Amino acid sequence: MSGQALSSWPQSRMRAVFRSLGKERSSEGKVFTGSVVMLSGSVLVSLANFGFNIGIARLLGPEDFSQAAAAVTLLMLASCIHLACQLVTAKLIAKSPAPRERAAVYQHLMRRAWLVGFVLSALGIGSSRWVAVYLRMPSPVLIVLLGLGMLFYIPLGVRRGGMQGTCQFLRLSLNLSCEAVVKLVMAMVLVLSGAGVPGAVGAISLSVFAAFLLPAGDRELRQTTTRCLPISFEESIQAIIFFVGQVIINNADILMVKHYFSPNDAGIYAAISLVGRLLYFATWSVTSAMFPVSAGSAAESDSRRVLAVPLLFVAGLSTIFVLFLASFPGLVLRTLFGSGFHRPGAGVEELLAMNAVATGVYAICVVLITYEMSRRIANAGWVQLVASLLIIVSIGAFHSTLMQVIMVQQVLRGLLLLAVAIPFFRRRPDLAEEAA
Repeated sequence: MSGQALSSWPQSRMRAVFRSLGKERSSEGKVFTGSVVMLSGSVLVSLANFGFNIGIARLLGPEDFSQAAAAVTLLMLASCIHLACQLVTAKLIAKSPAPRERAAVYQHLMRRAWLVGFVLSALGIGSSRWVAVYLRMPSPVLIVLLGLGMLFYIPLGVRRGGMQGTCQFLRLSLNLSCEAVVKLVMAMVLVLSGAGVPGAVGAISLSVFAAFLLPAGDRELRQTTTRCLPISFEESIQAIIFFVGQVIINNADILMVKHYFSPNDAGIYAAISLVGRLLYFATWSVTSAMFPVSAGSAAESDSRRVLAVPLLFVAGLSTIFVLFLASFPGLVLRTLFGSGFHRPGAGVEELLAMNAVATGVYAICVVLITYEMSRRIANAGWVQLVASLLIIVSIGAFHSTLMQVIMVQQVLRGLLLLAVAIPFFRRRPDLAEEAA
């Protein structure tokens, strides 16, 4: 564009362009800074979680570790509601411009979270005997201990959503880190003192309680308000559907392997899955930083630029992680879990690398699905739910070996990535008009 043409523009139009450019840089900067903070925090969280799992695996052995891993997986299944509360809170707060509206949303969701937490806690304790029988646990005590922690787990999701929605990424990262560190320290103390598997599981509930007691920095969100905003039913259902599918994809295989295979094989599979979770939790921290910024962006073109940062982060992390595990699988298993979890010639190394590939593919799926959810009521969550149910059905039909269990998941996760990625290759009319 020539200087004469530029000077002929109305000054108001020029100011609008510069404000738009500044907003794009600000949004991308928020995502990048938030991603770095959350990713840094996730390193500590992942190390502490790894220390917890590795510590109890070494102290308890494969068979008892499979019991503890099954209990942890049950909590992860309940995390679909915890994370749904966090996501809905973050999105609605990010989209509410006035402080009193934010406070009304936060307080309304917190009241609901306490009710849901009480119901889940009661259900967990009441069904402990039947769950213990299905998972071949020697006692329902483990399920009861988890049920006690469930009471605070759901309200904790709303508190974290308040931090995420107001872009308090450092505070959110510290809260997550506190939970992981308390779990690690208390588990080591209790297990070494002779509490065994119940001690390891009890440490999980104690860590949830400790994280809830931390200052949340939500003074603005707790200000007195008599206004009660109606919470979008579609927003809530979307978040629940998304996280139900997510927790099934990430955790159902461990419970099914615990049911179909011997305790020793189930313990080895839980260790392999644990390594994959390290990648998933690291990439999820990046996605968490993207969500409130994308939800708060008014223009579709702005949010599309925001999407590029987490996609590059996740793709890069996944590639490095898979290459490392494929190059040194035996070293990773022996160093982390000990010789009891590494059986040369049994194909355990191949299981580790293949599981990492499946996790990396799914991590990219989550970035795309979460972006769609931040912008609108999306259908991608339903696609993921269908994929998660197909994984359960397929593992139930094909589980002759551990490798077969992983291959079933890898194929279905690849199909899920294809399904959620197709809409991003279609150039939307509104974006074409903006480019013109």
